[in-house]
Amino acid sequence: MVADLTSDISESQEQEIETNSANNNGAVFRPENCPRLVIKIGSSLLVDQRGQVRRDWLQTVAYDIAKLHQAGQQIIVVSSGAIALGARRLNLPRGGRASLEDAQASASVGQILLSQCWAELLGACSLDSSQILLTLDDLEDRRRYLNVSATLDRLLSLGVVPVINENDSIATAEIRFGDNDRLAARIGQASHASGVILFSDVDGLYTANPMKDPNAKRIDRVEHIDNSTEAMASSDSASGMGSGGMASKVEAARIATYSGVNLAITTGKRPSPLTMFLDDGAGTLFTADESASAHKTWLAGRLTAHGQVYIDQGAVEALHDGNSLLPAGVCSIEGKFNRGDVVDILDQEHNLIARGLIEYDSEDSAQITGKRSQEIADILGYEARTALIHRNHMVML
Repeated sequence: MVADLTSDISESQEQEIETNSANNNGAVFRPENCPRLVIKIGSSLLVDQRGQVRRDWLQTVAYDIAKLHQAGQQIIVVSSGAIALGARRLNLPRGGRASLEDAQASASVGQILLSQCWAELLGACSLDSSQILLTLDDLEDRRRYLNVSATLDRLLSLGVVPVINENDSIATAEIRFGDNDRLAARIGQASHASGVILFSDVDGLYTANPMKDPNAKRIDRVEHIDNSTEAMASSDSASGMGSGGMASKVEAARIATYSGVNLAITTGKRPSPLTMFLDDGAGTLFTADESASAHKTWLAGRLTAHGQVYIDQGAVEALHDGNSLLPAGVCSIEGKFNRGDVVDILDQEHNLIARGLIEYDSEDSAQITGKRSQEIADILGYEARTALIHRNHMVML
């Protein structure tokens, strides 16, 4: 049975999760539709302006998780807050973000405090929890990505609630996700989850910044992310405490949906935010593309590429028709890369079209740019592959 966490929990928070209410965005993430769910808790929700855990609120989140766990849903938590907690304990300025060294020291201390808090609150609900700290490299490297996936799968099969955060105590700019929105999306991908919910200090994607434009309207559902979607996203963080803004959430949605995972952005300001969202669905739902293979979803979710390949309009149309990328359609090459590295494919207006594993290193790629396939062997001096990037190793974006 779930423990009675606090006498302050209201009657509305005690109600069981509805499974037959009107169709809304929340229904997509209920246990019967979403057997495995990732939830992300932002710093501004978990930690107050004094650098202390909002314990009463977090208790209601733990209670939500316990109810869903009893209903058969497996839940992974991506939790921010370590830097803010550690900075308060160490009495460091600017919330521990005055320098990289301060942030790393704060994270090192704060991770212990954060994991203790989650273990205690979930333990009060008769749930075991675990801690996993990751850097960008852990999910960009295919072998380590598969190891993370296997660990999560085993923990969930044992009834454990994994609590995940970026390993900010060792991460530098080169190996950082930059925010936990994108980390949550990659975890949704690696864990084969059906859904990701980003709880934030905003309740969804708006046509404009709602804090500046009174006529801004929330968009309830996004079927496809394009340039107009990204233009509506602001990179500002409302609280000033977290590292992400709406732009990072839209990028997280792109990663998740390309991986066949539904993603929602909703408010976490109210008590029992998970129960409330499943009930009323108030937020923005980005719907999943369920057509991609596992290999291609890993490609789509990568945050780093070793180079850029710029192509002409004819090649753009060929790729959309399901063809491989041939050297003849390439206009220019940027970056230094080796055969088998991940590169981005862009059109002449610098719009990201696709991502794939390139068949040639950067020097050979530059030599055959714009050339017909039958010319490649004469140019390079050896029998080579016809395609610069084969369609089986490419994902359209």
